[in-house]
Amino acid sequence: MSFDKGLAQRIRDVLLDQDGLVEKRMFGGIAFMVYGNMACGVVREDLMVRVGPDAYEGALGLPHARPMDFTGRPMRGMVYVDGAGLEEEDDLAAWVLRGVNFAMSLPPK
Repeated sequence: MSFDKGLAQRIRDVLLDQDGLVEKRMFGGIAFMVYGNMACGVVREDLMVRVGPDAYEGALGLPHARPMDFTGRPMRGMVYVDGAGLEEEDDLAAWVLRGVNFAMSLPPK
């Protein structure tokens, strides 16, 4: 399965100075891990963001976000954001940093 390589590069640009960053193939796309915890990634043309269970409902209330249902069953704490919500660099950065902040709240792996 392919993924939007342009979106992946834009994420790399946002995370340029992030300590503990590793990229890993996952979910048929690419995931960005911070100290071993997934923060965000790209699946097909969508941004996948790990917001955590406490911020899940709030994230779903934001424009262009929907449940991550990769397996046909929504994964609580994970959302997809479609391309319309990522056109502006500030919007992309805000979503990516949501994922990084949640990943940083977890113990390193």
